Amino acid sequence: MLLTLTTTHRPATDLGHLLIKHPDRVHAFDMPVGTAHVFYPEAGEQRCTAALLLDVDPLKLAAARGRGRGRQPATTPESFTLGRYVNDRPYAASSLLASTLSRVYRSALRGESRERPELAATGIPLEIRVPVLRCRGGAEVATRLFTPLGWTVTATAIPLDEQHPQWGDSRYVDLTLTGTVRVADALNHLYVLLPVLDDAKHYWVAPDEVDKLLRAGAGWLADHPARGLIVRRYLAHRRALAGQALDRLAAQRPTDEPVADDGVDDTPAREAAPRASLAARRREAVHAALVDAGAQRVLDLGCGGGALLATLIGDRRFTEIVGTDVSTQALTLAARRLRLDRLPERQRSRVTLRQSALTYRDDRLRGYDAAVLMEVVEHVDPPRLPALEDAVFGHARPATVVVTTPNVEHNVRYEGLPAGAFRHADHRFEWTRAEFAGWVERVCATYGYSAVLRGVGDDDPEVGASTQLAVFTRT
Repeated sequence: MLLTLTTTHRPATDLGHLLIKHPDRVHAFDMPVGTAHVFYPEAGEQRCTAALLLDVDPLKLAAARGRGRGRQPATTPESFTLGRYVNDRPYAASSLLASTLSRVYRSALRGESRERPELAATGIPLEIRVPVLRCRGGAEVATRLFTPLGWTVTATAIPLDEQHPQWGDSRYVDLTLTGTVRVADALNHLYVLLPVLDDAKHYWVAPDEVDKLLRAGAGWLADHPARGLIVRRYLAHRRALAGQALDRLAAQRPTDEPVADDGVDDTPAREAAPRASLAARRREAVHAALVDAGAQRVLDLGCGGGALLATLIGDRRFTEIVGTDVSTQALTLAARRLRLDRLPERQRSRVTLRQSALTYRDDRLRGYDAAVLMEVVEHVDPPRLPALEDAVFGHARPATVVVTTPNVEHNVRYEGLPAGAFRHADHRFEWTRAEFAGWVERVCATYGYSAVLRGVGDDDPEVGASTQLAVFTRT
């Protein structure tokens, strides 16, 4: 089975840095079901293509399936004895290819590139082709799943036999995706949606698959119009797991708005909450802090789907509002949420959306009255926090900075959250109140700010409020 990824970004051979696979070499990887190869059919200044070829060994596939837990689902090609050895797995892209992606392109999936970190955080022109893809529901389903993510989709059904068109189409499609997308986002889309289109996972689906799904779907799955279909198929129609995943996705969406919230609503789905959701109360607290500071020109750094932007645009005291995010998909969702294409020009001129990475200095972000990091810092790897601090507090240097982050001590109040687990699959850490206070104190001493700390949410006398908030003021 084959998947190709092509870019015309110049120099196009930078694709090798993003995938961490040198264009001048053929790379081979031993997989549980065969051997994966990465090679470059073309590698020039103007165009570069990386090909991932998985050579499936039917004997290894049968042995690997035999070691799996549970009964083989009845819908898979291997559901009868001979089917373990005679099937379409070596030829058609399926969940096997998604598993291969996660191993071969592990660093690229996380958006890591030591040589080209700025490029890894930027959308580049991409064309992805899967010439033979198992697709339950046909080309229409493939279009339905990829189009909301910003892709232009060309999905062509493959006939059963070109010599006998009257026999109709097969279950396979020839899929091509084109768009300007971060490589990491593109790979995560494929990692999730290839098994969804296949709808016949080759391995037993365990509870940890929920975490894998939410991790790969961070930033886009909660807002996807077909998220129910995606979750059910990805989790092999296991109702308990699908219900758990949908509950956790729902916690990322405010109950009173049709478009996704960029912050996580930490109120458990089963808990009846007569008050506003935690995400809504967090936005109210940030809005109040900006008003108290007298800010007029405001940055929402890591704006995600634009929930805070929607709050700010309704207050005319804010004359200029800029939302930034590293993800082009998030910015697309924010534009849709704000209905920027329908706003009157006076309103539209107050709002700007920009792609920017928070761990790099950006001159466009200097000179603003205030900046907000709402539920952002915990998504940054700890070794990268000093770069974020320098970019925001040292370089952009707004008069006021508002930061919110979870209080990990409060996690014990959430039923169903395992001990030691984070509230979101993409969190790199969660701070205690003392740890957050220590970080705030260090930032103030380093960059010349003073700060006030408070909680957001119901204040628990033992473990504190669910969310921690700090308002930094430049001295």
